[in-house]
Amino acid sequence: MDAGTKILVVGDVRGRFKQLFQRVEQVNKKAGPFEILCCVGDFFGDDKQNEELIAYKNGFKHITVPTYILGPNQKEHGKHFENLSDGEICTNLTYLGKRGVYTLTSGVKIAYLSGVESAGAADLAKSNHEFTKSDVFAVRNSCLVSKNCSTEYRGVDVLLTSQWPYGMQETENATASKLISFLCREVKPRYHFCAINGTYFECPPFRMPKDETTQFELCTRFISLADVGNAEKAKYIYALTLKPVDKSRLLDLVQKTTNEIPCPFAGLDLAGAVDKNDTSENRQYFYDMETKKSKGQRGYGKKRRMQELDQEKCWFCLSSPDVEKHLIITVGERFYLALAKGPINRHHVMILSTKHLPCAAQLSTEDWEELDKFKNALRKYFKTIGQVVCFTERHYKSFHLQINVLGIEEGYAWKIKHSFEDKAEEFNLQFETLPPLDSPKMLPEIGPYFLTELPDDSTLITRQMNHFPLHFARDVFCSENLLNCDEKVNWKECLLDKDEETTYVSDFRKGFATFDFTIT
Repeated sequence: MDAGTKILVVGDVRGRFKQLFQRVEQVNKKAGPFEILCCVGDFFGDDKQNEELIAYKNGFKHITVPTYILGPNQKEHGKHFENLSDGEICTNLTYLGKRGVYTLTSGVKIAYLSGVESAGAADLAKSNHEFTKSDVFAVRNSCLVSKNCSTEYRGVDVLLTSQWPYGMQETENATASKLISFLCREVKPRYHFCAINGTYFECPPFRMPKDETTQFELCTRFISLADVGNAEKAKYIYALTLKPVDKSRLLDLVQKTTNEIPCPFAGLDLAGAVDKNDTSENRQYFYDMETKKSKGQRGYGKKRRMQELDQEKCWFCLSSPDVEKHLIITVGERFYLALAKGPINRHHVMILSTKHLPCAAQLSTEDWEELDKFKNALRKYFKTIGQVVCFTERHYKSFHLQINVLGIEEGYAWKIKHSFEDKAEEFNLQFETLPPLDSPKMLPEIGPYFLTELPDDSTLITRQMNHFPLHFARDVFCSENLLNCDEKVNWKECLLDKDEETTYVSDFRKGFATFDFTIT
């Protein structure tokens, strides 16, 4: 029987890192193992207090439970989040991002929103420690998009915010947010954690009224956590064990308890925060409906500095003298198709950008449209030879956008997702499942990632890239369950001479010609 996923949540740390991580280590030994530690509220404190983190950054001390934090709630704390290109602060300490949904391997979904509500225009944050209506909608849509039928929505497991929702002890919380009230009502979390007011508060459970997203009245438990090491010894750490909502019995989700209170957000006047048309009565949901990005959206403070590489020395830029042009199969306006170097088999190819781009997350709308054309053409081609196709992208320790394309016999299609999950477990990786990719906005705004698009149109993605195995995709494809060729995991062991490569390219070009939209 599944024992559930164990999670820890703590309130404002404010630089008391030593005290926090020692306490977490004790709790983990006594009641663990815990899969994740989530921090809400202010993680950093004053500069002197923050020096406690140096020992963890230098490796002299270790964080025992993978820890994920929200972004700043004060403008002066923004400096701690600058230039976090991969979100990693140190080993086992990661910045989640401004907003999104993080899914654990168990299927537990954690929605999160960093910062405090902007006091300015509804869609324009004055500072990077603020969120806007657009950010709230993006989180809402990410939660709702996973279900095709509105009546199937069961909520999310956890919602993390730093700021309190309006309607909950607002006399003690003058800065409570109506946007967070709206978000909580829309996504219907089983647990909602927040902080920044320095008090511990846990109210009786309440139920969100049913709406256009679900016919069920789903239960929420609201918990505010105190500061780490507070003098009053108020509760600042909370442990819970969860079975994902999508795997829970419906009876467990709808069965009422005796101590429930009316929903504090039902009938709440949200005027000035959201319009009536913004609620769940609007049935059309997208992964990210945001049309504008505020300054600094991809990082805090300064614009994130990308590691620069001379394009003339890039193996994959068409303008580079080092590109091996005999590997090219066909060239479009924005992308080209080429044989993979050290291919697993004759049909192992790559889609690469003609200009220097680091990842698919940074593609323009026009770029994405042509990339999609290549993918669809390849799907049709592989179908004619009795194969389904997988696309993988590793945005980690690579400077140029590379999408590996590999066909698998149709009879093995059902094994592919299981093989990725098995290999992820072997490497202790956590993957999130996304619906079919239809926009670069569905990909992480900052930091490295690995993804694979499966034949069933679903996408597996992970941002857990610290020490990520560079041959992970090849490990999966070459495993006994699929191609059974472990000797081909390392591409350097599969290098062909130039004549063989030329033959592979010629053969693929002939077979693909019928579907090649670049031929005029």
